[in-house]
Amino acid sequence: MDLERVVIGIVVNGGEGKSKAMEAIAAAREGRIEEAEALLEQSDECIKKAHNVHGDYLTLESKGRESLLTIMMVHAQDHMMSAITVRDLAEEFVLMYKERRN
Repeated sequence: MDLERVVIGIVVNGGEGKSKAMEAIAAAREGRIEEAEALLEQSDECIKKAHNVHGDYLTLESKGRESLLTIMMVHAQDHMMSAITVRDLAEEFVLMYKERRN
């Protein structure tokens, strides 16, 4: 597993997860709650993929593989963490919009 593949896997999947979370907020705001909930699930899957790539890399490091801490890896981890934060906030927004409609 080379570093570039790890970085790309984290950035692409984290970015997609973040985008799906933002789409969920927009859908909930427009009253499409079921769609918003489905988008949150899609966001979860994307973030899970990013997290798995990250975890696989950490596992290799824990087994003695030399770790390369580069600005690319820091950037990738930042993407993943911001995606997780946005996804968590999106869930709260969806719940808020859902409660307002009831």
